[in-house]
Amino acid sequence: MSDKANKQDNVVVEAVGLTKIFSDFWGRPKARAVNGIDFSIHAGEVFGLLGPNGSGKSTTIKMILGLLYPTRGTLSVFGSSPEDVNIKSRIGYLPEETYLYKYLTAYETLDFYGALFGLGVEQRKERTSQLLEMVGLAHAFDRPVGEFSKGMARRIGLAQALVNDPDLVILDEPTSGLDPIGCSEVKNVIKLLASRGKTVILCSHLLGDVQDVCSRVMMLYGGQIRVQGELKDILSEEDKTRVITPRLSEQTVAELREFLKARGVQDAAAVQVDNPERSLEDFFLDVVRQATEQKVQTAGAQANGEIPEYLQGKDAAAADILQTLRKRPDEEKAKAEAAAAEAKLREATAKAKQLDALKSLQGDLEADKAAAAKSAAEAQAREADAAQKAELQRKLESLTKK
Repeated sequence: MSDKANKQDNVVVEAVGLTKIFSDFWGRPKARAVNGIDFSIHAGEVFGLLGPNGSGKSTTIKMILGLLYPTRGTLSVFGSSPEDVNIKSRIGYLPEETYLYKYLTAYETLDFYGALFGLGVEQRKERTSQLLEMVGLAHAFDRPVGEFSKGMARRIGLAQALVNDPDLVILDEPTSGLDPIGCSEVKNVIKLLASRGKTVILCSHLLGDVQDVCSRVMMLYGGQIRVQGELKDILSEEDKTRVITPRLSEQTVAELREFLKARGVQDAAAVQVDNPERSLEDFFLDVVRQATEQKVQTAGAQANGEIPEYLQGKDAAAADILQTLRKRPDEEKAKAEAAAAEAKLREATAKAKQLDALKSLQGDLEADKAAAAKSAAEAQAREADAAQKAELQRKLESLTKK
């Protein structure tokens, strides 16, 4: 089978002449959000969808998800229409804004989304615990997500997008609100998913993140494709050459300039010799890594969470047999610790629910007391009014006799 045929078989999303026109109440065209674009996305790709605000990125994503219908053109996802309900279980989506049920805890949120995908109870428990560990929120499993900061809510949003181990992951501004630790971890997850043959569509205005993880990009402007292709080909500057060496002495640099000049490089300004700098992100991550190694306590999100095994595609068969034989005592200990942790989790959840019930009961009692006090005050007022009327009646009768 040819490479072209293989590539065609691996198409996950394909659009031909895709157009979306928004109309007013009378059906008159108001805005052409997407204007006749053609593109295809293949399995194992990290595909960057770029463009300024209003260029058609969100509209394109919504059509891929089946939330909007194309005006013209064709669009297929896994070879089917985006409206096909059967393909929804293969898609994970993180929207630009994180929408969560604020009264559910972090644990309950992931358990809820796992149930929507039909996962069993034990599987939900395992994945929920692993995902909370991955996004650095295992210590906040019992906190309502309504109390979370934007970055923490974003982490839970990413976890819910991966709870079903999707084949297509659509991430709209996934690093918005995240600190550099979270951004690095998100990029690591994206790279891992791609290595497993998963497809990732990344929509972001943080072009540094796109450059770090995307293999191919499409840039939209005015609903049309301006550039599309392999990122390395788009960014490559063919008319320049870069050489990186260990630190050179000033004399060696001078000799190198003379050598280049002798070879026809006459423009001295075109030759730049300096010391490379670390990126601020790498420096930041090193500082945090040192603090983590020193076991500095923090109430915020924690770094270095392990990626769940089911997202890594690990099979619990042959490769784990040797580990089971070698580390049987450790595994038994780990199982006992896991069981103890689950027991603590259940106990904490039960206590939280009891506390909520007590708070609700206390509120009802306070309301009853207030109502009783109001009734007593009204009764006293009626009695005083009746006594006053009786007194006036007696005085009236006395005056009448006189």
